[in-house]
Amino acid sequence: MVAAEGKRHRVANLHVGTMGWSYPFWVGNFYVKGLKPDRYLIEYSKRFNSVEVDTTFYRIPSPNTVQTWETQTPSDFRFSAKFPRIITHVKMLRNCQKETDRFLSTMSQLQDKLGPLLLQFPPYFKTEHLHLLRSFLSVLPGDYRYAVEVRNKDLLVEELYSLLRETRTALVLVDQPSVSTIEDSKTDFIYVRWEGDRKKVVGTLGKIEVDRKPEIQEWTQIVQKLLDRHLEIFGYFSKCYSGYPPADIEQLLAYL
Repeated sequence: MVAAEGKRHRVANLHVGTMGWSYPFWVGNFYVKGLKPDRYLIEYSKRFNSVEVDTTFYRIPSPNTVQTWETQTPSDFRFSAKFPRIITHVKMLRNCQKETDRFLSTMSQLQDKLGPLLLQFPPYFKTEHLHLLRSFLSVLPGDYRYAVEVRNKDLLVEELYSLLRETRTALVLVDQPSVSTIEDSKTDFIYVRWEGDRKKVVGTLGKIEVDRKPEIQEWTQIVQKLLDRHLEIFGYFSKCYSGYPPADIEQLLAYL
């Protein structure tokens, strides 16, 4: 592979990118050799129009850092970001108003470039915790868009779907599409995460490890149908999907 130099593709209402951009193992195939890390985002945004910020899961960035992201990217670039784990994993939505306010205030520095904010829950977040999610979502400011990802299949029940409809929150689609979930959504956007299998894909080799073309082709048909319905789509590839997410994005765009 050679370092990327092509211009960015544009498909109306489609924001597609990777889960993060600060990957030194992309140097030499996506980033040119010798490129300084503080310029990674600038070069990334020349190729793709969105990114999911993974670092916010571990800590809330400083307002200055977020302002830098805003100034380094084009006007049509969009950032999605994970809620900090102290909110979703440690405190499990309890007594976390201070952290929530700080997170939302910081991410608001992105202004019009801010996409959906992702609440990703651990497997130990169960049906008995849904009342906490209801309370949490009910007081979140309506100025932002929110998406929920659950990692406990027992949560995929009508109680959750109803809650998300009431609060106009998107249920994140992971790897395998759920047509019924898409049809049942009351949001004007769809959030997709292609996570892959960490047990089979290293993701740090800077190359394709698993051929995902058949799955991406299947997803392309779904994405096109959603675009035809004038829904806005935010989709992000993990480094553990095929092993090299920039190629996954290019493949999706090529099929479209």
